Amino acid sequence: MKRFILAITGASGVCYAKRLFDALKGRAELHVVASDRGIELLNLELGLSLSYFSGDQVTVYTNSIINASIASGSFYTDGMVVVPASMGTVGRIASGVSTCLVERAADVVLKEKRKLIVVPRETPFSTIHLKNFLTLDQAGALVLPASPGFYSGQKTMDDLVDFVVAKILNQLGMEQDLVPPYQA
Repeated sequence: MKRFILAITGASGVCYAKRLFDALKGRAELHVVASDRGIELLNLELGLSLSYFSGDQVTVYTNSIINASIASGSFYTDGMVVVPASMGTVGRIASGVSTCLVERAADVVLKEKRKLIVVPRETPFSTIHLKNFLTLDQAGALVLPASPGFYSGQKTMDDLVDFVVAKILNQLGMEQDLVPPYQA
């Protein structure tokens, strides 16, 4: 069974994190950590608390505990997804600053040459944001903006969320049936 870290930070769009969690729950061992602002947005946008992200094969961490197991290179994971990724988190990861567990776990994933997927939900991007994305890409991360496509017949908000989550699942090497492959 694969093992993934799911990090939720303080950008709007926590619906992507919830949907990704729902798609992976029971199919992978999950390690969930959220920033304080990420927790606030779970409540504000979805009416959820961090306790939603619990269950069998799920471990939830406090972001302030920087020495948790997911912050060690000896803790093997198949990847980490930061969704949604705030621009502050993106900047700190890109510069190697680890002030909390989300940032430290991402730093470890990069240094161990494992898969890090960063899903920013921000627009427009400034030059600073673009430079941080380039730095992350050069360090081995994948920047996957929450930019849904419309060519698969998406009709509802859930369809748009599923489009982005399907892209994340594909990058994690997980089979998905949320969105069929594009057919011309």
